Amino acid sequence: MKTSEYLQETSLKGRSKQCLTVVIPTLNEIEYLPHLLDALDAQTRLPDEIIVADAGSTDGTVEIARARGVRIVTGGLPAVGRNAGARAAEGDLLLFLDADVVPLHDFIARSLEEFERKEYDVTTCLIAALDENPMDKIISAGTNLYFWVIQPVSPHAPGFCILSRRITHEKMGGFDESLTLSEDIDYARRAKRHGKFGILTSTRIPVSMRRVGKEGLVGLGLKYAWCEMYALVGKPVRVAPFEYEFGTFGPPHAFTSRALINKSAIHRRWKKLRYRFEDLAAKYMSN
Repeated sequence: MKTSEYLQETSLKGRSKQCLTVVIPTLNEIEYLPHLLDALDAQTRLPDEIIVADAGSTDGTVEIARARGVRIVTGGLPAVGRNAGARAAEGDLLLFLDADVVPLHDFIARSLEEFERKEYDVTTCLIAALDENPMDKIISAGTNLYFWVIQPVSPHAPGFCILSRRITHEKMGGFDESLTLSEDIDYARRAKRHGKFGILTSTRIPVSMRRVGKEGLVGLGLKYAWCEMYALVGKPVRVAPFEYEFGTFGPPHAFTSRALINKSAIHRRWKKLRYRFEDLAAKYMSN
């Protein structure tokens, strides 16, 4: 991997400019991580350090990251992985990215320029569709509009792209590892209390819509709506009444369709519920 030699040649105390560490939490991301690493390699402003916080991948994710010269640390679910990467980082700035984003060649340069000019402590940016699917573009536009509208009431920062000052991240205590979902929204809300939070307007982050492709727009939308209800009343999500998968995504072409309802996903959930009811009924009958 191409990274800035500045971090390697100077100590923390001897630096005259901000150094950037990219932290990527992973779990079975071999189909997506190489594209992100290629994109980071092509940046006009290279990151000074790249850390992959892996949650036990079995598909070769760690091996390919190590072969590219990336630092590997033990991770976990997103909040755990991001915090682990941040603790191991040497940079003054932390850029948290998920494996399924592909930043444009000037993303880091534009982000850092606006970040410093506006004196932010924690930021995110608007999103863009990674694919040319018209539905993806509609979803992206709707998400961006919602982010802008909701900011005064409930600051939002999608976990797949958050830029933080290390000192602010540590002051906040990092991401709340006790949360099962919406840890990124909780992070943004606390960031606003500890410093200056905002949305970058000079660039956007292209992200895959693989969850929409796998779960269907309605199914995923209902999950997010449930999380949003909690967010709007300031309640953290420690237990969710539904399954939210990590590390189960195949190659990008496997999720190019955009059905409103994923019938196979609904069928799988129904089977799980049916088995639970049958188990409960069997226990009741045996008593």
